Amino acid sequence: MVSRVTTVAFSGIDVQSVDVQVQLSSGQPAFIIVGLPDKAVAESKERIRAALHASGLSLPSKRIVINLAPADLPKEGSHYDLPIALGILVAIDALALDQLTSYVALGELSLDGTISSVSGVLLAAMHANSLDKGLICPDICGSEAAWASADLEILAGGSLIQLANHFKGTQVIGRPEPIIRKAKPNSLDLKDMKGQETAKRALEVAAAGGHNMLMIGPPGAGKSMLAERLPSILPPLTPAELLEVSMISSIAGKLEDGALSDSRPFRAPHHSASVASLVGGGAGMRAKPGELSLAHHGVLFLDEFPEFNPRALDSLRQPIETGKVVIARSNFHVTYPAFIQLIAAMNPCRCGRYGEFGVTCRRGIRCAAEYQERISAPLWDRIDIVVEVFAVSASDMTSTKRGDSSAEVMARVMHARNRQEKRLKESGIITPASTNAAMSPRQVEEIVQLDPDGRRLMETAVQKLQLSARGYHRVLKVARTLADLSQEDKVAREHLAEALGYRSVISHSLREQSG
Repeated sequence: MVSRVTTVAFSGIDVQSVDVQVQLSSGQPAFIIVGLPDKAVAESKERIRAALHASGLSLPSKRIVINLAPADLPKEGSHYDLPIALGILVAIDALALDQLTSYVALGELSLDGTISSVSGVLLAAMHANSLDKGLICPDICGSEAAWASADLEILAGGSLIQLANHFKGTQVIGRPEPIIRKAKPNSLDLKDMKGQETAKRALEVAAAGGHNMLMIGPPGAGKSMLAERLPSILPPLTPAELLEVSMISSIAGKLEDGALSDSRPFRAPHHSASVASLVGGGAGMRAKPGELSLAHHGVLFLDEFPEFNPRALDSLRQPIETGKVVIARSNFHVTYPAFIQLIAAMNPCRCGRYGEFGVTCRRGIRCAAEYQERISAPLWDRIDIVVEVFAVSASDMTSTKRGDSSAEVMARVMHARNRQEKRLKESGIITPASTNAAMSPRQVEEIVQLDPDGRRLMETAVQKLQLSARGYHRVLKVARTLADLSQEDKVAREHLAEALGYRSVISHSLREQSG
């Protein structure tokens, strides 16, 4: 007789069913696992043996063969422990044959028989729901699984013996409840920023339209402080965005106690980060998501922008355009979503003092040019807003005047985003997010209709600033966001002029590189 238990294999955020087949036969005692198991799966037999012993059971002195089908699909991870153990319990008649047919199971076993948490439970729960089956998972991951569906039957067990008792009817495992992690009170507020009105305006525009932004200024001017306060003016995740972000966090093992959060991700890797840490990677089909994917529907903040490895920076170019990361290997491909808002900060030159009033950089413009050349022209072209952040003046530092609070700015940002969402829905346009930054070039030309005065301004700007086709459309996107903040239906000349002002620094840097 062969007992069967269904579990899952992960490939990025894609899930595939795996049939765990257990056969006990006469012959020399052995415990064999086939079906392309990796090291973690091959070692599961020792964890299973110890867990059964701790639960008052033991492996029979028979030949035990475990087949993980389909046999040509690599099996990776420790979550195969629990389905294999449950299959053995059925094979030794400790559980009835039909009790597990309507479940998908995953979990790692400890030597004392308890079930430890594993990554990907939310994805497994969604897959089980699509198969019209229930889910067996670790109790610590139960709240995570509960988000998949209110109708999904979930057995979140704390130990192997607890699950066995539940199926015998001597113990009842209740259904876990979904949990939202309460956001910690944000002590970072824009009103704490003194001066920098131009930079704060640019930050508001970037937040309203989801635009990429780069801040250039000397050390201590407040670039990092501005970036750290961006989450305080961003709207919470929508239900659809929350599910996508949580799926990535689940496969990465980043969900604490199975609780989800509706706060937008804010990732700030150190400038020593490698290409793999930004893009994602690892051995096998369970390549882990990188910082790009962990920042999906949120913010990726890169401080000391030119200090990053040039290869790491250029790895951002394709995901910024496509909104996804494809990790390609010789025998498999893993795709993760990565629709991000890039916020970067840098000094004007290596010494950090070029252009600062009253300070002379010994190497002058050459120092700034060489430093900015560390950022490739194609990456420059993908940045919508560049703002120069000057040193805070003495009068601003001693002033007691406060600017708008984060709550006030967020209200304007949310109003602008609501206008964008309504316009996109009425136009029948589907984008990765309901923001102007997510529009394609064709969609931009359909929505942003320029009057003759605006067309003349853009024709002049294209020639003088040497705008590429990508740069032209990005200017229109920023101008559309400025009009939304002004609650205007039409993009006016003043909106185009301000958007071009944010683009002029980029065009200057591109001309320096080409010259």
